[in-house]
Parts: sequence; C-alpha cells; structure tokens
Amino acid sequence: MVRFDHGPAFRLAAGLGMRAFAAKILALGTIALCLGFVTPLVVAAQNQPQAQNQVQFHLLPAPREANLDGQTDLPAKVIVEAPGRAPEDEFAAQDLEDALKELTPGGSAVGLYHVTLLRTGTPETKAILARNKLTFDPAMESEGYVLAIGSHQAYIVGETGSGVFYGVQTFKQLLPLPGEPRVLPTGTIRDWPAMQYRGIDDDLSRGPFPTLDFQKHQIRIFASYKINIYSPYFENSLAYPDQPLPAPPGGALTPAEVADLVAYARQYHVTIVPDQEAFGHLHQVLKYDLYQDDAETPHGQVLAPGQPGSISLIKDWFTQIAQEFPSPFIHVGADETFDLGLGRTHDQVEQQGYGPVYVAFLKQIHDTLAPLQRRLLFWGDIGDENPDAVSALPKDMIAVPWDYWDTTGFDKLIEPFAKNGMQTWVSPGDANWNEVYPVAMTALWNIQGFISAGQRLGSTGALITVWNDDGEGLFNMDWYGVLFGAVAAWQPGASNIANYQDAYGQDFHRDPTGDVNSAEKELMASQGDIVNAKTGLSSDALFWLDPWSPQGQEIAAKLLPVAEDLRVHAEKAIVLLAQAQQQGAALSEPDAITAMDLGARRLDLIGMKFEFANEIAGSYAQILPHQHDKAQQKTIENQLDEISSNVGRCQDLRDAFSAVKAEYSQVWLGENRPYWLNNVTVRYDLAIDRWQQRANAFAAGIRDWNNGKDLPVPASLGLPAAAPEGSGPSFGPSSGPTSGH
Repeated sequence: MVRFDHGPAFRLAAGLGMRAFAAKILALGTIALCLGFVTPLVVAAQNQPQAQNQVQFHLLPAPREANLDGQTDLPAKVIVEAPGRAPEDEFAAQDLEDALKELTPGGSAVGLYHVTLLRTGTPETKAILARNKLTFDPAMESEGYVLAIGSHQAYIVGETGSGVFYGVQTFKQLLPLPGEPRVLPTGTIRDWPAMQYRGIDDDLSRGPFPTLDFQKHQIRIFASYKINIYSPYFENSLAYPDQPLPAPPGGALTPAEVADLVAYARQYHVTIVPDQEAFGHLHQVLKYDLYQDDAETPHGQVLAPGQPGSISLIKDWFTQIAQEFPSPFIHVGADETFDLGLGRTHDQVEQQGYGPVYVAFLKQIHDTLAPLQRRLLFWGDIGDENPDAVSALPKDMIAVPWDYWDTTGFDKLIEPFAKNGMQTWVSPGDANWNEVYPVAMTALWNIQGFISAGQRLGSTGALITVWNDDGEGLFNMDWYGVLFGAVAAWQPGASNIANYQDAYGQDFHRDPTGDVNSAEKELMASQGDIVNAKTGLSSDALFWLDPWSPQGQEIAAKLLPVAEDLRVHAEKAIVLLAQAQQQGAALSEPDAITAMDLGARRLDLIGMKFEFANEIAGSYAQILPHQHDKAQQKTIENQLDEISSNVGRCQDLRDAFSAVKAEYSQVWLGENRPYWLNNVTVRYDLAIDRWQQRANAFAAGIRDWNNGKDLPVPASLGLPAAAPEGSGPSFGPSSGPTSGH
C-alpha cells in the first residue's frame, strides 16, 4: 500500500525532524526508550535477589497477571496429559510434547513431572483454581487461560480449545533455553487478549510466493504468538478455474493447496481470511486484453464501476473463495483506486464526486456478495480521503484503516467508521517494502501507536501488513516487526518496545546469549545512518544505484559522511549473529538468522559500494597528473592495483554482489517457490557485470600504460566528470623526469 515516496523510514524522519529521529534511534539502540504502559513480563523471582542458578524468563505476549516467584527442577521425564480427550486439547498436548523433545538433555533421571490440560467447569479444575486463589472471569472465556505451575505438577486451564492451546504456548516459553539449567518457574498466570482478532496480511502478489511448507511454518509460528488470523493478499495469485488467465504459472495458490492450508491452520486456531483485490490494484489482471472492457483505463489498475463484466468477475471470484475458505470474513481490498475517474467513470466522478462513486461501487460489491453470508473487510482509505462518504457504507462491513509510518494521529483514520457504527480493524505495517531489510524503528513505533489507538477507540482487530512492492521481500526478514504486532494486539494499551527488544532473541530464537537482540539493534543503527543521510531514497534504491551515475554522485555526497558508521553497525551485526551461532546451542529459526545476516550484508554493501567507488574515482584523479613521473611509479602501480587486480576495488564490489546474490537465493528458496527469483537475481547479474566490465576496462588501460601509453581518460572508464576531493593517494614532490616511465 502507499508505494510512492521515499520509504517509511524517510517519511517518519521527515515527520519527526531529523534531530528528533536520530535521538529516537539512539534511545532504541541503548534500550533507554520506555514508550508504553504495559510491560512484558520478566520472570526472575520478582522483587527478590536472583539466586545463583535462577533463570530469567521473558514472555511474548506478556500475560495480564503473573505471580511466578519460585522455581523447580525439570526432570528428564515429563508427562503431558489431556484427560478430557478433546481433540483440540490432545493436539495442544502433542505440540507441547514436541517442544519438550527439543530441550537440551539432562535433568534428574528418576524424577517425573506432569503437565495436565484441563477445561473449566470440572470439579478438578474448580479445586485447582480455588487452591491457587484464582478465578476464570467472563472476559477469559473465549481465548483466556490459567497456568498453575508447581514443583511436580503443572495445570493449563482454558474454557475453549484455543484457550488451552494459548496456555500451552506460554508454558513452552517458560521451558529452559539451550545450555541453561533445566528449571521451570513456579507460580500462576492468568491471561486473555485485548483484541479479538490478531492477524497478518501477507502480500503474495508482487514476486515472492511461498511454498506450502513455508506457509505451514508461518502458521505454526503465528499461532505460538497467539495470532489467530492469516490473510494472504491476492491480486492475480489465487488460481480460479473459471478465470485461469491471470494466475502466473508456478506463482499461484491452487484450490487443492487452499484446502490443505485451511485444514492445517484450523488445528492451530488460525483462520485464513483471503484478501482478494476487488476494485484497485488489479493491473496484473487488467493487463490482459480479455479484460479490457472491465478496466477503468486501458491496461490500468482499477475495475470500472458500471461495467457489466466488472461485477460479474467479482461475483465469480468470490463465489469460489467462499467455497474454498470457510472463514466468516472475506477481504475485498478496494484500496488506492487512483485510476477512478480517469477513464470510463470520468463524467460520473465529475458530477457526483470521487467519494460517492467509490462508495456506490463498494456497496454494489457488498450487495452482490451478500448471498455468500460473509462479513466483508475493506481497506479504509475512504475514511481519511472522504470521511463524509462513509455514512453511506453498509454497517456490517468491517473497515481496515491503514497507516505505515506515523507514530500518532491515528484517531482520524478510525473515527469516521466508528462514529458511523462500523467495526474496525487497524492495520500498521512492517516497513519492509523497498528496503534491503525491514526498517524496525519505523515498524515498531507505528505498530505500537496504531494498535493502542485502535484499542482505545474500540477496534476489534489488528492486521499487520507485509508488502513486497520491489518484488524482493523475504518473509524470514519480517519476524521482528510481525511478532511485535502479535504482542501489541494481545496486550492491552501501548506495548513497551524496549522490553520486546530484550525478549525477542531469547523467545523467538531461543538465544541465551543476547547476541541476536544486539544484532537487531545494530541493524537498526545502520538503517538509522541511512535515514540521517537524507538521501530521499529507500535502502533498496540505494543498493542498486550506480554510484558513478549523475544521481549516484548526488547521493554519494550525502551518504559518504555516514558510510563508515553504517558499515560498522552492519558488520557488528554479522559478527554478533556468528557468535550466537557458535555458542554450541542450536538456535531456533536458523533460516531467519541467515536472513538477518543477509540483511546486514546488503546494508554493508551499500556503504562499501559508495566508499569504494569514491576511492576509485579519487585515486584515479590523483594518479593521472603523475602518470609519467618515474619517481612516483611504485605509488602509481600500487594505486592502480587497488583499483583493478586480485585485490582491486572493482573486483571487491563484483565479489560482494556475487556473494550476496548467492545468499539471497538461498534465503529465497528456503521459503519461496522458484517463481520470480530470476527477476531479482538478474539485477545482481547486472551489478556483477558492471563491476567486472569496469575492472576489465581499468585492467586494459593499465596494460597499455605499462607499455608506454597514456592512461585512459576518466570518461572512457565510466568515472564521474567531477573527481571527489581527498579520496586518493598522496603524491610527494617529483624527484625525477616527468616524461616516460
């Protein structure tokens, strides 16, 4: 969504002012920022000195109430039981048993520990709650749970299967980390969500298309953080048997795959809510001449209201969707309909106004799909653009207002719908689009602010968005922002960012060292340097920009002052991740660690490229006036070698792009189908070829110079017209002839 200006980090910086933005980055980097009212739990014999072998725990999301003031040894043998025999609870029990199998071996060989999964209302459950002075309040009935953890027995209590399952997920987070003492905290937890619907909207229409196995992996992780909505976003990437043309071969979800995914997600209490664009963002359909009668503008983006084929196409799509997806919700998109009024509906919009024409078509979609008996979600652009038109919308539709860069000011997006009696889900963003790695400082503040505003104004859901506008997005880079969204939607109020940062590495990667958390902060600092340079470009644009192009030279003047710092932060992240992996403990989610490493190397390459290109240009400019000075020959030869040779800067950049391409392809294929990958790797190939060609040109010029010819003029080597100052070698006064060599 919003894919026009200079990237989310730049937009946030512009709104805050650069000095304030830099201060925020520094505060986050040092964990000095305390931005919320709800503090995720840190369990460590609270209010007491920590015992020698006592382990500190972080829970995500943080429970509402926790009283964990002791600990007990966890023996080697743990029995998990679901005596009620409910299939959902038996599945949750198996999930816990699988987690126990992953623990580091150890513990008492003779001891035995029991974990029992119970529903409310039984005599045993009532006795357990009474013994621990706990109640199971009405607010907890849908998804809430109670944990009562003792020295030899733990009870996980829920009213529903989802409540029991979520209690299991919290218990799993209390299990000992690799290499840590095999102990459990003892005490009680009561917990329930702040928002009923907690979801992820995942872009499957702009390049990367996940394998079915990876989608199942996503669902397992989503569920473990109490996410209950997964909303895959489709433009043309859901295969429709009656409309087969737009779906790309190898890049669309088939009906059989949908059935498999829906059944799999149901086990984890995750509902799949399909998000099929039904108004705008349909160029991948409308680029085909078969659909030209339905297009607002030729081969454009928007279905034209009033065209018989438009509503017929929508009815055909969503009838199939309703058959395949049993969700009570269907998302019809309808955002960024910029073409509306520019073609077939020009006169209509001129006479009635944009808002009324938009709302009338959305209402027609609603009425057409009414027989499907589903609640329709739609992107809430109209609430901000034309709030007066909102009152004409059907009240049973659910508006999803979205904002991906602000930290405050969300009320104006929610209130037009809330005041008209419409339900809302708020939608912050992961700040991953058009970036070589998601801009966490933007995502965390945006998620925190928007979700807390939504809770205050009665929004029932939160839908965190992941977009792949540049076609290069890798979901294994997105977990940091996505899981904070899960935390913020479960916890009431404004979730504390600093505490989340402290908990993330331990909780998601089971990292006892803290190095993963530190690596994330280094990545944030590196991105902050890019923002502070005020280039006006996203990091992805900087990554591909030729530093010797006219624009590249303009950008270099702004980026070079921070290039060393951004590289040092990125390189520290690489080292920290390697250290975490070398501790001997097997980290969870190793593919996401590799994706973090890739993000750090892409950030490092941005700085390296501008540094090395500047060094080459400056060095060559300094060499040329002295090229015939025999007294400087050794210096000149050394400098030319550093431009193009086995240790040349041109070759360094070629090698760096080649290495990053290989790692990028590895991460891509670890989660995605091969579809679209060539469209990304060709950009690496072009960059590799660019620096190889430049290396060849310099090498040819050097050979000619060694044979008595002049070095080539800079323009023939692709060098910028104006050489940078102070970036070349230092030549002393000549002590010999100035002609020949």
